[in-house]
Amino acid sequence: MIDINATLIAQILNFLILAGILRAFAYKPVVRMLKARQDRIQESLDKADADVAEADKILAEYKAKLAAANAKAENIVLMAEKRAGEEREAKRAEVKREIEQMRKAAKAEIEREREHAVQQLRAEMITLSMAAAGKIVAKNMDKSENEALIADFVKELDKDKIGDLPC
Repeated sequence: MIDINATLIAQILNFLILAGILRAFAYKPVVRMLKARQDRIQESLDKADADVAEADKILAEYKAKLAAANAKAENIVLMAEKRAGEEREAKRAEVKREIEQMRKAAKAEIEREREHAVQQLRAEMITLSMAAAGKIVAKNMDKSENEALIADFVKELDKDKIGDLPC
């Protein structure tokens, strides 16, 4: 059995005093340190959650800005394509107009040249006719009859054709 003597009581008393001292000087500070650590960890977790929420919010904002920028860029591209098409059509119309003006100018120049050629041909025909008629009838007619003969010859010429050329 257990023998209860003064040594056992002293050991129990020493144990209780040591437990009290340990509780006062070691257990409470360790518990306070653990509680402080737990509070810091909880605070860090709460801060991390807040940071994640803020990051999600910023990410959503950036995604919205990116979508808006993409839409704006697409709109700019569409507007540029439309403007380029309009400018291309305007240039095409201007070129057509210039070609038509050149065509009209060329036709007018051709008509002027043709009229000039017809006038020269008539003048040469009259000169040749007069020379031929002058030689043939030089002895038979006077100057007024000669001019009347030339006038008749010019009247006989087809007014729409001189040789194979249309007037």
